[in-house]
Amino acid sequence: MINVTCAIIRNDENEILVVQRSEATDHPLKWEFPGGKLNPGETEEECIIREIDEELSMEIVICSKLIAVNHDYGHKKIRLIPFICDTLDDIPFLSEHIAYKWVEDKDLLTIDFSEADVFVARSYLDFNQSDRKVDYPALPRQDDDSSVDKDLQAIINNMMSRNEAEWIATSAIENPAIFLKLFQYSSSSDKKLAFRASWTLTKVCDKYPELIYPYLAQIVETLNKIDNESALRSFLRIISLSELDKINSHHHGIVADYCFKVLNSGYAAIAVKAYSMEILFRLTMIYPELANELSSSILILMEDGSAGITSRGRAILKKLADMPTKPESSQK
Repeated sequence: MINVTCAIIRNDENEILVVQRSEATDHPLKWEFPGGKLNPGETEEECIIREIDEELSMEIVICSKLIAVNHDYGHKKIRLIPFICDTLDDIPFLSEHIAYKWVEDKDLLTIDFSEADVFVARSYLDFNQSDRKVDYPALPRQDDDSSVDKDLQAIINNMMSRNEAEWIATSAIENPAIFLKLFQYSSSSDKKLAFRASWTLTKVCDKYPELIYPYLAQIVETLNKIDNESALRSFLRIISLSELDKINSHHHGIVADYCFKVLNSGYAAIAVKAYSMEILFRLTMIYPELANELSSSILILMEDGSAGITSRGRAILKKLADMPTKPESSQK
């Protein structure tokens, strides 16, 4: 019996990620939930986080675990261990599969899955339709900073779902002390804490972007200092969703230089490149002279890019082509 983990990955639209196997595999062209074999000495949770990073270059938060599926394929027997996970990334970098797509719950059973994955899909739908109640712990009071620091870190590190992140985000909106702590934790050397805190900040930005604006310049200034790719993705997502006229031309220059450096780098993650393209496009609305440089960078990136980044690049190029030309008098 081969122990294999798989991830039911949900995005911000509550869609599920499925990936397609190549024709050369033992389940040719079948779709599946991404994952892989458990290594000796590795926990199941460590396995799925490692596999998703290796196969898709995606960051996930494990939310729940479903009952394992035992299946006999004839040539092998597997024990498939499913985890329900959330992610901020919407563009996987495919290293082992030939295609991906995001599907709604209602369409899951129409997918041409491998046999064991069919049972996982049904199990997830049953789980998702059941009545699940979450008892959220009480957050510390605003007037007790030491309690906020101690208790909030514990709550964030044990956060297990998007709903919990949104609950903390709502609390941060109501409690400035919690908001400030989330911002501070996003630059923490504790990578798990930094990722989850910055992920929660994106929820604040989604609900009330005006709360982020006083910190937008600081977020821009930290881009070159962040060595945590997960927190970096969250910060770039916040910038990409923000009104960039809320920061001055100096900070426009910092973020533009950083994003162009990312696009021209061979090492930056796909999601980081995607957010950088979007930010640079938004800057071209303020500085049209950036359009040619952005177009050139995207064209170079698309030459060896994945299907996801190529699709995003084409969309940005089309928007650049549709931009109105500035009157000659205004360019002088």
